[in-house]
Amino acid sequence: MLGRNAENLCHITVSGLLNAVLTHLHPSYLSAPPTGSAGRPFLFYSQVHRTFWSKTDTFAVWAQPLPTMEFAELIKTTKVDHVVLSRPGLPSVKGTLCITSHHLLLSSQPGGNEEQGQIELWLLIRNVDAIEKSVQNLSWYQSARTNGSPPETRLANASGTITLKCKDLKILQLEIPGMEECLNIASSIEALSSVESVMMTYPFFYRPQNMKLEDGWGLHRLEEFYQQIAADTGAWRLSYVNEDFGACSSYPPVVIVPTKVEEGALRESARFRQGGRFPILSYYHKKNGTVMLRSSQPLVGPNRKRCQKDELLLHAVLAGGDRGFVLETRSAQAAKQARMLGGGTEHRSAYPGWKRFHRPLERGRPLQESFIKLVEACNDPSHSMDRWLSKLEASKWLYHVKEALSTACLVAQCMDREEACVLVHGAEGTDTTLLVTALAQVILDPNCRTLTGFQGLLEREWIQAGHPFCLRCAHSAYSHVRLKHEAPTFLLFLDCVWQLGRQFPLSLEFNEGFLLALFEHSYASPYGTFLCNNEKERKLCEVKEKTHSLWPWLNSKGEEFLNLLYAHNPLVIWPSVEPQSLLLWQGLFLRWVRSSHHLDDAWGEIQKIMKSTQED
Repeated sequence: MLGRNAENLCHITVSGLLNAVLTHLHPSYLSAPPTGSAGRPFLFYSQVHRTFWSKTDTFAVWAQPLPTMEFAELIKTTKVDHVVLSRPGLPSVKGTLCITSHHLLLSSQPGGNEEQGQIELWLLIRNVDAIEKSVQNLSWYQSARTNGSPPETRLANASGTITLKCKDLKILQLEIPGMEECLNIASSIEALSSVESVMMTYPFFYRPQNMKLEDGWGLHRLEEFYQQIAADTGAWRLSYVNEDFGACSSYPPVVIVPTKVEEGALRESARFRQGGRFPILSYYHKKNGTVMLRSSQPLVGPNRKRCQKDELLLHAVLAGGDRGFVLETRSAQAAKQARMLGGGTEHRSAYPGWKRFHRPLERGRPLQESFIKLVEACNDPSHSMDRWLSKLEASKWLYHVKEALSTACLVAQCMDREEACVLVHGAEGTDTTLLVTALAQVILDPNCRTLTGFQGLLEREWIQAGHPFCLRCAHSAYSHVRLKHEAPTFLLFLDCVWQLGRQFPLSLEFNEGFLLALFEHSYASPYGTFLCNNEKERKLCEVKEKTHSLWPWLNSKGEEFLNLLYAHNPLVIWPSVEPQSLLLWQGLFLRWVRSSHHLDDAWGEIQKIMKSTQED
């Protein structure tokens, strides 16, 4: 039916999907439906993409070259009939379950009058965070004695339930007839969701219609952004990072540094900073010419080592007589402990003009535990008011939101009102450092509050700055595996941006749906934008050559991700961080717990009013 050429595309109706997959395709061939005007992409079921195909819709199955036999070996059962799918707030659906190399599909059973079934579930298996199994209808029977042999005792009429807890926080239940089929499906999902090779993940096989691999990767070029700053200031220049920088090769290929600083000084500074992340410009405030820099901690150590070139670099930033602040995202005690292990902070006497202060922000395991506790509280409907408030407070999530926003406001205040330069760093410079520098830019810069500008900010301050998405987003809040590198730092950033949008509903061009999409794709995505941990890894895996960028798909959604109330605000937005001003992000943490169709209907009416107003 289908050849093995990636250009061979077969359009089939929904009712023929499972038969086509099982009869003519190896499981690893199945790709996602196209993103044409007739329908919406169903890469995985989510609230952002909640519509299902109708019986008249068609979609595309790409026949791709067989990458490896690994997938076939991991799939023990490919198809099970009479499976019941249950989801909170939605009626149960009975249908046929199909498992492929990258997706779990369930097609509802067709009704009478030649009515065709519908695809009720299209779940990206990488989105599965945890699997729980249980057995129902367990009974036994004994076979008759034959030839004097003792009777055999066997299971009869057993069925099992698989609970899939996903990284985007939704929970699905599959009631599967047959104990063996249930265990096989669970085992297959566990194996497929934990494939370790990045190059075996779905983005390397996903080929949507009307998109080329090169589309989107050049939308937000660092070089162009830095060239504009260099032209505006005259005191900064571009520097091209290469293998001569050693560990710094994990930096993006181009950075911006003071004009007076030579390349040799940059290399010396890179050797003096953890991971080679020497101080580079993160943001230039056009209002008064101040700059914000970011870096990793200096490798001072217990012997209080110094690096003259690193000192000269920061001195050059203050060449115009400006003041400077070093904002340390660790506590004074944590920084002192780091010095005993080879790290530390800048010597006050060695960096004249720079004043250091500490604003400790949680990262790593404590932040992940906070996330887990919050999700557990949100998923328990039996709480009384007192118990719910107690659980919410115990999670400390809103405390982390408050501290992140407060610290970013402090940086923005130093630059906008004190007219001082700021250097932000913690330890590695890839977590809380980026959280603060990115939030400060959203507060200060109206361009970063536009759809395109915000994408550019994510590209600069998170992706190319080296936030280790692969490590931090390996698991969400449900996984029973507890890895020390996991932390929802990027989710915390998105939550803070949502708080800004709620307090300033006219100042952000994008809406909540856009932030939800970014959250989903940072944990499990068919696109390569959030793959790997830094630019060096992405280059080794040829991510830009072999996967699609997320940005073209987001930009193709039209008004779906736009805030129709948006009006350009050239001013700095100063959020309130008082406890009464910060709310739980219900659109994320409660979206699978309770129905939001009333809110969706309200927003639909608002959109109609806005459109009619614009037409008038």
